[in-house]
Amino acid sequence: MATPYLQLRRYEVPSTQDLARAELERLPVVVICQRQSAGRGRGGAVWVTAPQALAASVAFRVGDADHRPLSLMAGVAASRAIHGISLKWPNDLLVDHLKVGGILVERSGRLVVAGIGVNLWWPEPPEGMGALFEEDPGPDWHARIGGLWAAEFLHLLTVEGWPAEEYRAACETLGSPITWEPDGSGIAIDVNDDGELLVERGGEGHVINSGVIRHVRHRGRSD
Repeated sequence: MATPYLQLRRYEVPSTQDLARAELERLPVVVICQRQSAGRGRGGAVWVTAPQALAASVAFRVGDADHRPLSLMAGVAASRAIHGISLKWPNDLLVDHLKVGGILVERSGRLVVAGIGVNLWWPEPPEGMGALFEEDPGPDWHARIGGLWAAEFLHLLTVEGWPAEEYRAACETLGSPITWEPDGSGIAIDVNDDGELLVERGGEGHVINSGVIRHVRHRGRSD
């Protein structure tokens, strides 16, 4: 049975994360819009919005003992909802190795707000960035994709555990040479059941549970 929720659609809001949190009462709240005037990424970074974009957030409550990797689950929901994307651990969405979107999960006790931002069309994107469509897809795709993502994510919350194998299959990071701050480097080999990234470096294993990583590409390019 599908999880009942309240859905709010707007053209522009300051932040879908903040609005979803403010509107949360008994039912989960989904907020979907085309533009944010004060969107943010991980660590409070400013989110740059493409000319055609999607921003959506889901506010809900979880049990005290629920410590599943919600950011990775939101990524799996995105891979189900959006054809052709792959995932970069822990929260980026990629098409042809270019970042087209990202996931942001904010948790305070049992209250969680999970958000997604996706570039739908961007004729002149910054270096390393991309979009889902080569041409302007029109005014309705943000609502369509945002609704599909929210429904998939809410469904995953009702299922015991989380789809780790599905995440691994969609994750471009695995098998890639990576670097991480401040001075780490190695080969990403797996994501464990807690959602942590396992890396091999000089014959030794390392566990990364947060932070910024970069994929090291051929021809000296990294993203």
